[in-house]
Amino acid sequence: MTNFLLRRIGFILITLILTSIIIFSITQLLPGDVARVILGRFATEQALDNLRQELGLYRPLHVQYLDWAGGFIRGDWGDSLVSRMPIRPMVMQRLGNSAMLAGVALLIYVPLGIILGVIAALKKDKPPDQLITGISMAFVGLPEFVTGLLLITFLAIGLEWFPANSSIDPESTFREALPYLILPAITVSLTGLGYIARMTRSGTIDVLRTDYIRAADLKGLPAGQVLFKHVLRNSLLPTVTVVAMGIGWLLAGLIVTEAVFGYPGLGRLIVFSIQRQDLPLLQACSMIIVAIYSISNLAADIIYGLLNPRIRVGS
Repeated sequence: MTNFLLRRIGFILITLILTSIIIFSITQLLPGDVARVILGRFATEQALDNLRQELGLYRPLHVQYLDWAGGFIRGDWGDSLVSRMPIRPMVMQRLGNSAMLAGVALLIYVPLGIILGVIAALKKDKPPDQLITGISMAFVGLPEFVTGLLLITFLAIGLEWFPANSSIDPESTFREALPYLILPAITVSLTGLGYIARMTRSGTIDVLRTDYIRAADLKGLPAGQVLFKHVLRNSLLPTVTVVAMGIGWLLAGLIVTEAVFGYPGLGRLIVFSIQRQDLPLLQACSMIIVAIYSISNLAADIIYGLLNPRIRVGS
């Protein structure tokens, strides 16, 4: 396990280095002039030239990259070109908001998706299976902005159960933000629910066909013991991958949901940085996303080994 972890951490470091080079290169190719965006269309050429000198935009690209990468490693992510505020506290605050939304969504759709997937597998090709599969896949194909608007219309405006807008104070605590997280969390959950249910159903059906499950049934073991101790331990392996990949998406890919509900998360911050060509802010957000995805995959591999000892993490 130690060798496996060291090897995976090494791969993560290599991934981060290569990704940082790609991110830096792409941001340099974005159209437009950063100085013009900051100072406005009526700025003089002298003012634009002075700002470019101040930002170091005339330095060679490799020097700019090394300076940015070194500062990022040290925790000095620089200041936003637009707001002139330190980037690291801003990104961490928005990441915390996205983490709150992601946590609520995970608590909703992961257990529910596993339960529905197991029921569908146990009732394979029967009406419950067809109903669960049809409804879950319908929500997967429904765009998030449509789902969000429907929930706002019926649950917020019609029934007045939840707030229609989630524009909370970025510094709000989880307890303060929770009422505003329900509708966006449900919106996200309806999309992820179908994937979890389908993967759990498929994995459970495959495990139920194995010889050792038949042997356990023939021994007369209780159905609950067979299901929880033998079936789910192995059938949830594909689901772990989906959940791990979903964590990265939840923390950084909720741009549409955050826009619909006005939620101040990391996704909206990325959109802001692109619109304003705030390159240091965009680079920092992108690196955080890559790090989250890498750590999520590492966690999935570790859970694989815990769920199924037959998997040799060192191989």
